[in-house]
Amino acid sequence: MKKSGKRTQNFSFFVLLGCLLTFLLIIIISTVGRQEFGSSHKLALEIIGPVQSGVTHVTDYFKDIWEDYTALWDVREENKRLWYELKETKALNNEYREAVATNVRLRKLLEFKETLPSPTLTAEIIGKDPSLWFRTVIINRGSSDGVEKGMPVVTVEGIVGQILDTSPHYSKVLLANDPNSAIDVLLQKTRVRGIVKGKGANSYQLHYVLKNSDVKKGERVVTSELSGVFPKGLLVGTVSMVQKDRRGMFQQIEVEPSVDFSQLETLLIVMKKSSLTD
Repeated sequence: MKKSGKRTQNFSFFVLLGCLLTFLLIIIISTVGRQEFGSSHKLALEIIGPVQSGVTHVTDYFKDIWEDYTALWDVREENKRLWYELKETKALNNEYREAVATNVRLRKLLEFKETLPSPTLTAEIIGKDPSLWFRTVIINRGSSDGVEKGMPVVTVEGIVGQILDTSPHYSKVLLANDPNSAIDVLLQKTRVRGIVKGKGANSYQLHYVLKNSDVKKGERVVTSELSGVFPKGLLVGTVSMVQKDRRGMFQQIEVEPSVDFSQLETLLIVMKKSSLTD
């Protein structure tokens, strides 16, 4: 602050001095007119010239500083405007990408819908059940839409679960990876049957497959006609681990779900009643 004030005082002094010298020079020139300068006039001019030159340099210096400052202020304003425009452009680009992704997802869902028994109903997940006892989600369809307990819920990637409970405008879906869920399945290639049960995480356990059955890692697991809930042939998952213990009659088989339960958004409800309502 002190340096700035001192600089301003110096600037004012030089400006005033320059004005006085200029005024003095004008008087001298006007007095002489077109006559040649005398020795005293020439001496005065020699003294005034360097001083005025110095004043001009100082004035130009401060003028340049001021112009640079005002230019910098304009640049700051321009940068601020461009930053807001870039922010808006990014938001619009993100909205566009989301719209494209949603369009692709819904188109796939529509194509998949044509392969399911009619009628079907589209639903959106609006929340997850905070209960520690069940793995469930809440959807925006209820009994007023014709949804009933036991109806199967699927997506393009495979099975999701079944309707556990309903209210007029919402329903609770019991996910297939819940330990309370059990689905009759078969191995797509070998046609070996078993029961898939949730393990409480992103994994299934395939039960009741005899040791002499040929089960290999990577084989696809699909719903069977005996499931009583899901249409036949829907993808459940892929065999991820096969282990034959010395004891017992059955193999230890784990299945990786075809559905990523953490990424669920839009679902399809197959509008038929199942054995869960009995």
